[in-house]
Amino acid sequence: MVNDPVGDMIARIKNAATRGRSKVMCPASKMRARVLDVLADEGYIRGYQLVQQPGAFPEFEIELKYFDGQPVIVEIRRVSKPGRRVYSSISDLKPVKNGLGISILSTPKGVMSDTAARDANVGGEVLCRVY
Repeated sequence: MVNDPVGDMIARIKNAATRGRSKVMCPASKMRARVLDVLADEGYIRGYQLVQQPGAFPEFEIELKYFDGQPVIVEIRRVSKPGRRVYSSISDLKPVKNGLGISILSTPKGVMSDTAARDANVGGEVLCRVY
């Protein structure tokens, strides 16, 4: 039983990138899939696929991305946690590392990056920051 599924996935990605792994496995859920979609669209991971083995829970196989031997994800940090939810209006949302990183938000229009949220003019819960 994991209390924070997105936080668990972030820790798995961070640990795999630190160890130089090319792929990492993570239990599947809809929220994790939406976050992985944003990471793939923004170019932080190569992609992911659903792996279904008989008699086991479905898992995502996340393929990490590297550039010159260094992971593309320098740091990924959970912002809103189960004990302290962090919400941000669109006017209060600041760029991450002067625009070199992204924030991933859960908005009424779905999970999206901070630039997409600015375009859609919606705020929401800040799930994590990536750079």
